[in-house]
Amino acid sequence: MIFESHAHYDDRRFDPDRKELLLSMEEHGIETIINVGSDLEGVKKTLALTEEYPFVYGAVGIHPSEIGDLNEEVYEWMRERCSQPKVVAVGEIGLDYYWEKEDEARRNQRYWFCRQMELAREQELPVIIHSREAAEDTLKLVQGIHGEQIPGVIHCFSYSPEQAMEYIRMGYYIGIGGVITFKNARKLKETAAVIPLEHILLETDCPYLSPEPERGKRNSSLNLPYVAQVIAELRGITSEEVIAAARENARRLFSKVK
Repeated sequence: MIFESHAHYDDRRFDPDRKELLLSMEEHGIETIINVGSDLEGVKKTLALTEEYPFVYGAVGIHPSEIGDLNEEVYEWMRERCSQPKVVAVGEIGLDYYWEKEDEARRNQRYWFCRQMELAREQELPVIIHSREAAEDTLKLVQGIHGEQIPGVIHCFSYSPEQAMEYIRMGYYIGIGGVITFKNARKLKETAAVIPLEHILLETDCPYLSPEPERGKRNSSLNLPYVAQVIAELRGITSEEVIAAARENARRLFSKVK
């Protein structure tokens, strides 16, 4: 059975068939799903999904591109939600410099990244970290805040094998999704081939980043076998071994999952 460590079923692209799709997961081998908040509305919808579906768990956090939603009142509201039994992580949080070019905006991202990391430390929850075109600042911030004391995953990893090992030395996991199937994903393929299997998680980031041969279509957890197969081929093992290891890794990281 597959553990999906990063999905966004709160996204409106699932509005037409969300219930039907989620109810089909078990028969397709998907055992557990972590639905990850990215903005305030998404966090609220995530919490509702965790109440409706026994196999869906939630992460509470604000994506760096959505920090306009954040203030002290919202922060306190998130703190209260962290104690709910099915809230298993703080995320997705981090840095995204792809869209933000202004120094002030980037400073604001770093401020709220630190605050949400501290929330995770306080609540004894792991973090789900988003980092896009911010390799150096993300690593410095995580190291500076003693990230080794706050377990987590670098979601949708896109940097070098050397950077992956820096995170792994702090105990972090590396989230791998559909990008691994793309022909131009050279660095990610190199990373997936050499890092310890004990630090790999399977994820989709659905509805985004569908793997080949579904690229360009709406993604879902049903596509995770494509991801596992490519990782297996790179490592010279079976996809079943990848799935089993990633499941064990995810259950170790997200320890509140039943």
